[in-house]
Amino acid sequence: MRASTAPAGESPGSPVSAASAASAASRAERIGDAALDLLVERGMRGLTHRAVDERAGLPQGSTSNHARTRQALLETAVRRQVHWEARVLAPDELPGGGPDAGPGGGAPPSPEALVDALALALHRYLTDHRALLVSRYELALEATRRPELRTFFDSAGSAFRGPLVAMMTAVGSPAPERHALSLVAWCEGLMFSCAAGSFHAAVPGLAELRTGFEELLRGMLGTT
Repeated sequence: MRASTAPAGESPGSPVSAASAASAASRAERIGDAALDLLVERGMRGLTHRAVDERAGLPQGSTSNHARTRQALLETAVRRQVHWEARVLAPDELPGGGPDAGPGGGAPPSPEALVDALALALHRYLTDHRALLVSRYELALEATRRPELRTFFDSAGSAFRGPLVAMMTAVGSPAPERHALSLVAWCEGLMFSCAAGSFHAAVPGLAELRTGFEELLRGMLGTT
């Protein structure tokens, strides 16, 4: 999100400008959340500046003032998508993927701890936040048609790839980049199947997800 510009005569750290920045951030968040809601309910065609104003309960023209172009509106939606996915998937909860990962960051995590963390995160997404998956796919598909959004979408998603690679490195993967891709591909396929595919009415339970991750990690790490 762009940093707000302090009004003339006020320093960036003054109480007035800080309150102004907080208000601007709150409005941007309301706009982003309303955009995601509209994507879930109406699809990409239903995402308009006017519709966002109405859904967010903002005066007409507010969304256009914040995001003048459709690209800017889509970027606002992607930011909120990333924000909520970070809350759901919680990369910092992944063993070996947090800020202390790497040399000197403590004992490496066990594969069992990794399996538990991944299964819990995916189960939380599939059971409590399935609408967020729909908005995710709407934005991802639109990114295939808009190169400028593709770049922004991929950059925003990098916040999740780094911790996953670090996590695979920490548990002893001989090919952490490739194995991280395989884990993402498996999760993506499962999420799509359960949100919009043939398994939408049969979401796997926590134990099933844990078994799936165990089988994947066993093959990657060469364990029995």
